[in-house]
Amino acid sequence: MNFPSPQDSLSTSHDLGWTPIAEEAERAARVLHPDYQLPRPRRRRVLTVANQKGGVGKTTSAVNLAAGLALHGLKTLVIDLDPQGNASTALNVEHRSGTPSVYEMLLGEVSLVDAAAVSEQSPNLLCVPATIDLAGSEIELVSMQSREARLKEALSDHALDQLGVDYVFVDCPPSLGLLTVNALVAAREVLIPIQCEYYALEGLGQLLSNIELVQQHLNRELSVSTILLTMYDGRTKLADQVTQEVRRHFGEVVLKTVIPRSVKVSEAPGYGQTVLAYDPGSRGAMSYLDAAREVAERGAAENQEGRG
Repeated sequence: MNFPSPQDSLSTSHDLGWTPIAEEAERAARVLHPDYQLPRPRRRRVLTVANQKGGVGKTTSAVNLAAGLALHGLKTLVIDLDPQGNASTALNVEHRSGTPSVYEMLLGEVSLVDAAAVSEQSPNLLCVPATIDLAGSEIELVSMQSREARLKEALSDHALDQLGVDYVFVDCPPSLGLLTVNALVAAREVLIPIQCEYYALEGLGQLLSNIELVQQHLNRELSVSTILLTMYDGRTKLADQVTQEVRRHFGEVVLKTVIPRSVKVSEAPGYGQTVLAYDPGSRGAMSYLDAAREVAERGAAENQEGRG
């Protein structure tokens, strides 16, 4: 099924002779008040957003894809597994020390339902925040029983059913430590953001090797289902070269949508917002909305093919 793209409004508004400001306002209205809903997956999708390289748009992608799905009627949960708490900041949920958080959830002290907070950006958008307490959690987890499966136990089908979520995005720290292993064990799918820059594929082999180890020993259902190209700068040949290289290596798992380098995307977390809330008419917001729609459409296509 094909849904109208937010980008479709561009040609219409040009035909009407609108000003750039009017065009952006019209696009923003489409984002904030969509006239269609995205299809629900046949079964809940749990995606771990991972890349041990910092600054690739990992957290930005997790929160904006989640927000895009939530705006279009899908109940979405973000698990902030990064001690920096950037996803919690972008979704504007409380994450001061002492707040029920992913740390207490991993230790079994609070349930998922008690730790999940509703983002003010959408009633469909939930977040389990990360507090500073999470920083020392890897040391504590080492001595615990089933240390690699603590997050999986917390994200049980029963707990997720209580929240009624369609999508779960687990935002990982920029490392391949025990927190990231927990995220890979808890999910069925991995989403890897790759920036369109010179060192884009550096270290990716190590990440894929770790994913393969988790597949073999801890989670046979795990697969790399989605790769999202971020920070694309159309003014450079390098961006196109990286894009072509990634598509050649990974084929159909790479989303067609590419996220452009955008000041608005970078500014949004500073205001406790996703770019969809901060500047819904911007190119960055449009791109993340298109990427979210593509994720949902792929899920629906898998439903029809019986691969769920």
